Amino acid sequence: MTDSVKPEKPYVTLGGEGTATIEEKRSEFIGYAAHVQDETEAQSFVRRIKAKHHDARHNVYAYVLGDTVQRYSDDGEPQGTAGIPVLDVLRKSGVTDACIVVTRYFGGILLGAGGLVRAYTAAAKAALDAAGTLTMERYAELRLRLSYADYQKLSAKLASLGATVDAVDFGGEVTLDVALKATAKDRFADAVRELFAGRVPVEARGERYDAR
Repeated sequence: MTDSVKPEKPYVTLGGEGTATIEEKRSEFIGYAAHVQDETEAQSFVRRIKAKHHDARHNVYAYVLGDTVQRYSDDGEPQGTAGIPVLDVLRKSGVTDACIVVTRYFGGILLGAGGLVRAYTAAAKAALDAAGTLTMERYAELRLRLSYADYQKLSAKLASLGATVDAVDFGGEVTLDVALKATAKDRFADAVRELFAGRVPVEARGERYDAR
């Protein structure tokens, strides 16, 4: 499977799972939306919904991951009437790392291509709205090793430098793990260097995405 590439800038994803149901000429369309990290999670979510609605005629899905991956399935519906409309809902919403599955129970009345597009679009939008959104931002993870006196001095300044504490280990010296927006990493390192005349190194531990 293709690996997704996370955006460098802040991005919007789903805040949780959302479910919504609409009816169109006695056909029932049940939309499910969820945040997913990768294709494995996306396909697992699709399988879970398909298993839940194994008796349904169609379980249509679409998902987007990072800036690079977009997938959809019509699951037996006429081409262009189901998967693409669901994918378009994701595209137009601006979210990423998100998956939508829309289950259809046929009500005995043919909807036609236009009716299917409208119904799948409406169910996908409703599920997306029910899930809510979060803005995710890239954070740098840093580690400092310092004396107890220096730790007390730095602790008073962490908030003003935009840093939050991930972990603290009090041993022979203090090991302090902090996180802050990646764009503020250099400013933080410069401030620490100035505060302690260069005697406290700032180690990069990695990066992660957190809700802003």
